[in-house]
Amino acid sequence: MSMDIFKSDVLAGKSILVTGGGSGLGKEISKALAAKGAQVHICGRRANVLEEAVAEIGHGAKAHICDIRDADSIEAMMEAIWAAGPLTGLVNNAAANFIAPTKDLSPRGFRAVTSTVMDGSFFVTLACGKRWIEQGIKGSVVSNLVTWVWSGSAFVVPSAMAKTALHAMTMSLAVEWGKYGIRLNATAPGPFPTESAWEKLNPIPDAQSSATGSDTVPLGRFGQMPELQNLITFLLSDGCDYISGQTIAIDGGQHLAQPGTFADLNGMSDAQWQAAREAIQASTQRDKANRA
Repeated sequence: MSMDIFKSDVLAGKSILVTGGGSGLGKEISKALAAKGAQVHICGRRANVLEEAVAEIGHGAKAHICDIRDADSIEAMMEAIWAAGPLTGLVNNAAANFIAPTKDLSPRGFRAVTSTVMDGSFFVTLACGKRWIEQGIKGSVVSNLVTWVWSGSAFVVPSAMAKTALHAMTMSLAVEWGKYGIRLNATAPGPFPTESAWEKLNPIPDAQSSATGSDTVPLGRFGQMPELQNLITFLLSDGCDYISGQTIAIDGGQHLAQPGTFADLNGMSDAQWQAAREAIQASTQRDKANRA
């Protein structure tokens, strides 16, 4: 059965930036938006990854090298985008995360996550919002969050904190910017496996958390990418202009059954955590090599 529920031109005339759109969920979201008629822009730090993604996304997608942790870098990107035509939508997707005992976290490790997830998403949202307000554009923002915004989660505390901040931003700016016709919403996906993220959340096979297991989802399966693509397409379309300030879980009911956090990793031994650290570092080194 086809999961394609929208007309091919439902996003025609839209211009949408997807942060972190070169890989993982961001790339899959970008492909769906482009296929529905949107002019898609993606940004990230790895030129080769962005170039490959643009070729895969097609439909005239454009790539921008940008470090969203740096407000000046964002301003330069926005000027380049606006020179060709204003954005009408933004998907805050860029993220960083890894499991670790909080007692072992360094300030640098904390900032590696929060500077991208919280600071970066806010900087990009503000850069778009200021331009929309000045130009009278009714923009739409969708942020990719997690169900931990309602529950918190052990062992991913920087991510839980940063994503919860974006949940608060979504509600706050929906009120503050509503008078300008600007809408802000968010999605909270459950387990949708993607390679790079999964390596950092499931680094060793013998200590997988229920947070990333399909057996803890009441529907009994992982999320399918078209389901998330459909939700984000809907939120960015003109068909739901009265929805604002909402964070919508798309997790098969997992967080309601209470296994959607990493709390069950409390039983991991020091040796297992060391193995996890080494596996995560190896994955991070591969990511850095791609940025070279």
